[in-house]
Amino acid sequence: MFANDKSIDNLEALFKEIRKYIELQGQYLKIDLVEKLTILLSTLILILLLVILGMMALFYFSFMLVYAIAPLVGSLIGGYAVIGGIVLLLAFLIYQKRKQLIFQPMVNFLARLFLDEHTRKEK
Repeated sequence: MFANDKSIDNLEALFKEIRKYIELQGQYLKIDLVEKLTILLSTLILILLLVILGMMALFYFSFMLVYAIAPLVGSLIGGYAVIGGIVLLLAFLIYQKRKQLIFQPMVNFLARLFLDEHTRKEK
């Protein structure tokens, strides 16, 4: 089948190129994974920082509201009760809407990050 050494040399070169191509594809996948994990971790850190700062702001604003509505309610304890009830109501509403507010945006973000190849290639 192989009449001369040139055919064997061509096949050896082809196999070397295929091996090199597979190695380069593996390196590309590693780099792509590192890029996506970096985006994911930086987004998670940003969200964590925003949540911490938001909780701090909510804490101080709730104290401000307690002192602001204390004269209207009649006592400081009543002000705390009203603000505590509002916070519990907000927590209940967030729990009820958790799929629309938390899960669905997270799934969309992860799907775009890990599955959507067409928009990344067009950029």
